[in-house]
Amino acid sequence: MSHKRLNRHQRPICLRIIVRGILILDTPTCLGSGDAESPTDLALLRDSISDRALLTGASIAGALRNYLREYEHGYGSGEQNSDCATTLFGGTRRDPDGEQSPLIIHDAISSKLPAVEIRDGVKINGKTGTADEGAKYDLELLEAGTQFPLYFELLVAKETDKDELKKALAIALRGLEKGEISLGMKKRRGFGRCHVENWQVREFDLRQSKDRRDWLKFNHWTRELANKKPTKKNSPQSIVAALGASNLKQQIDQRSRLVIQAKFKLASPLLIRSSQNLTKRAAKEQNSKLSVAEVVHLRSQRNGKPQPIVSGTSLAGILWHRAERILNTLGKDLKIIDDLFGKVDEEKKVAQASRLVIEESEIENTEDLVQNRIAIDRFTGGAYHGALFSEQPIFGMETAEKGKKSKKGNKKSQPSPKPKHLELKLELRQPKEHEIGLLLLLLKDLWTGDLPVGGTSSIGRGRLQGVEATITWQQRGRGDAGTRRKEITAKNSLTQSAQTWVISQNNGKLEFAGEDKQKLEDFVSSFADK
Repeated sequence: MSHKRLNRHQRPICLRIIVRGILILDTPTCLGSGDAESPTDLALLRDSISDRALLTGASIAGALRNYLREYEHGYGSGEQNSDCATTLFGGTRRDPDGEQSPLIIHDAISSKLPAVEIRDGVKINGKTGTADEGAKYDLELLEAGTQFPLYFELLVAKETDKDELKKALAIALRGLEKGEISLGMKKRRGFGRCHVENWQVREFDLRQSKDRRDWLKFNHWTRELANKKPTKKNSPQSIVAALGASNLKQQIDQRSRLVIQAKFKLASPLLIRSSQNLTKRAAKEQNSKLSVAEVVHLRSQRNGKPQPIVSGTSLAGILWHRAERILNTLGKDLKIIDDLFGKVDEEKKVAQASRLVIEESEIENTEDLVQNRIAIDRFTGGAYHGALFSEQPIFGMETAEKGKKSKKGNKKSQPSPKPKHLELKLELRQPKEHEIGLLLLLLKDLWTGDLPVGGTSSIGRGRLQGVEATITWQQRGRGDAGTRRKEITAKNSLTQSAQTWVISQNNGKLEFAGEDKQKLEDFVSSFADK
């Protein structure tokens, strides 16, 4: 410890800002406890007294600090002295004279006893296409819709720049508000998506006697919001406005990323196996039908109902193996796969996170049908005894929209011009042109149905048909992709922002809008020449 640190004065606190909000999970979230004696491989972290789900303040602080660093310096960059991250969260480990964080973040306990989902995972062998032995695992997940009351307290010292602290806090909490920060494990495979609502901000000026008394009487130990609910008149919805940081100088987003949002129809039945079939009790609680099939499609709770989904882990697996197949066909180095999807070196005990973020996708407008199958004896041509089994894949239904009134005054339902059953979202961080080219080839295979999703693809299941794809390339230092995204009007005119391409299918023909489509061909050529 340096001489300067030993002899420095304590900070005189003149202002305390308390921020509260409700964090709502948008997708299942794994907040692991590391309990080796749990019946599942990855158990949830729970409060020892109330048995509710526990979201530690350290986890929240780590997610916010990482977001601030990436927002200010870009992905993969380190922190610097006096930047937003160190200003709000204190010095780094490399700095022995680093200051203590002025932001206090309390542990968050779920408002109710958590509803838990069990997910299975397995490692697929790229050569055989089957599961590796001993590579199956299961984990506990908090259901989407679980709520956590958040509590932050910002301490402003006498000689501290209050506006800089407010700006840093506003940027970090705005990331939570907009759903740009994920929590827990497997964040880059769709888990842990969340957003925050009902912000409440209270500021105490400790130099004023009234505010000092109010702060001493304030119920700091409660995690719930105040009894007086915020309204549009007395409480702004945005955290930036609530903190009074709307007039501050905007920090330019330095993150470089490529986002692909693609809409698809189900061209054939889809089946992603789930071992968690509904029991009679669960079916009654969820107002669902009890399936008689031995194998059912994967579902996840959305708004209190089980919704069929395409998991991010399943989609990542098929993209991984198709990319490997493309590279082997062209005789290229497989290092690009490790750069995109991450890797784990068992010998050196070194891991690299995936730069490709794959979200979970809900499947809409579907119907469940049970299909019976049986194994056939290849020698006799007859059925095997006791080899009858049933499966319940999902089938895509044509959507309908309200049409014009007929002469009799009755409304006619017409098929939607661009019906879709699911929307896939991929985000590549720090993209290179040849990597974008590989992603476009993978998108093409999904679009044409050449790359099936899920299991039992050998009997024709899992084929998709492309409807519309939006590709947005947000380059470093060009502003916030969410607030400055290009908008395509009826005349296909573009507002000035990140580069955007829109690909749509119309009567069997591809239509392009946005930037020059030659740029997309250049990406693929860059991959082929790599």
